[in-house]
Amino acid sequence: MDKMIIFPFKTLNHSKQRKIDMAIKIVIKRQFKENAAQKAFELLSNFRREAMGRPGYISGETWVNHYDPCRIAVVSTWQTVEDWIHWEESDQRAANETKLKGLLKTPVKFEIYDLGVFPTK
Repeated sequence: MDKMIIFPFKTLNHSKQRKIDMAIKIVIKRQFKENAAQKAFELLSNFRREAMGRPGYISGETWVNHYDPCRIAVVSTWQTVEDWIHWEESDQRAANETKLKGLLKTPVKFEIYDLGVFPTK
């Protein structure tokens, strides 16, 4: 399922969610204000450590755009989409996103990918 989702997070529509027993990748793209990228990077590193303790979390990476360090992507891997949704809708994650909100230049973009599975109807 390839889905683009814009802030706020608790209003996501997962109605097209498919039941797949495979890992998923979440790509979260953010563009920060020029003077806020370093602070945002530090916060994102802390947030990833918090996510590591959540059920279903497998791994995560933070990517900084080579040509524009204000563009930062977080890529995380979860055992199931349900595990991601539980984290995504948690109060802890919402509090983390609130800390980032004032640092953002543009809205947050999400993409959810299934690993190695082509969608079937």
